[in-house]
Amino acid sequence: MKVYNGIEDFAQSAGDVLGTSDWMVVEQERIDQFAEATSDHQWIHVDTERAKDGPFGATIAHGFLTLSLLPPLLNSLYRVDNVKMAVNYGLDKVRFMAPVRVNSKIRATARVLTATPLEGAVQAVFETTFEIEGSEKPAAVVQSIVRYFG
Repeated sequence: MKVYNGIEDFAQSAGDVLGTSDWMVVEQERIDQFAEATSDHQWIHVDTERAKDGPFGATIAHGFLTLSLLPPLLNSLYRVDNVKMAVNYGLDKVRFMAPVRVNSKIRATARVLTATPLEGAVQAVFETTFEIEGSEKPAAVVQSIVRYFG
């Protein structure tokens, strides 16, 4: 895990490669819970029997479920100590490149694109690629923005 000692240190992080997270299994239970939380019950996600004959041969995770795993996967790669708080500030670009089939393993590789000092804060843009074990194409590529307040 990469550790930054406060916003002054983190302000120098542009270009840093944060590394690759551990693998995470995307089970049907997680997919079902996400469907419940978002009221998105499309059959390709939750109907295991029908999905066997569907275009993916099994249920798949919602794209936004994959995106929602960004914070825990990034948090396993780095931290910024001695800050008051961090807030998600938004997304610049999100592309869902390949479906995440049920019981697939995914992991994230991330780097800091920019780290911009602000009044009492640093705003960083991260580029994160979600890999699927055994797949040549990534599940998603995401540019996300986080602000850290000192």
